[in-house]
Amino acid sequence: MGRPPQHRADDFLDAAARLFVTGGARALTMNAVARAVGAPSGSIYHRFPDRAALLAALWLRTTTGFQSGYLEALGEQPTADSAVGAAVWLVDWCRGHLPEAVVLQAGARAFEPDDWSEASRTELSAAEGDSRRRLESAVRSLAKQTGRPDDQIAFALLDLPLAAVRRHLLAGEAPPKRVTTLVKSMVGLVLGVPAD
Repeated sequence: MGRPPQHRADDFLDAAARLFVTGGARALTMNAVARAVGAPSGSIYHRFPDRAALLAALWLRTTTGFQSGYLEALGEQPTADSAVGAAVWLVDWCRGHLPEAVVLQAGARAFEPDDWSEASRTELSAAEGDSRRRLESAVRSLAKQTGRPDDQIAFALLDLPLAAVRRHLLAGEAPPKRVTTLVKSMVGLVLGVPAD
């Protein structure tokens, strides 16, 4: 019976996300990520065949994890209250997952998707399409419930909370707790949810 692997794929991806915060995509070499984990350089190749696979895995794990949590906070049948909750969730997620939030802020292009395998590009396209459909459905539903135009709903759901965290993420710092309060009140104002 063989020994269990000492380093999991997630260990390498966590290290890659931390390196990205301080050095961007250029810092994500196979050797640098292995060193950050404290693993022999050969061990990373057992999980990722090359740098493109590592970059794809980092982006896909981060974006699918974020989208799943955000859509769960929004709910299957979103209401104005759950939309405020999702906006607050977004800010709090960025605070609690700073490396991953910085990865998302950079956007997929920073992770060189043209070099990814066809399977990874297909996975990215499918995940983006599913998320877009669910958000468009939520916007339509909330517009109908609140009487607000679609563009105001879309602004409240994503544009406003993303703008609120952006400068902090660009500086490599977690958004302060005050940003959660600001986003909650501003999104509530747009959606007509009374303040607590």
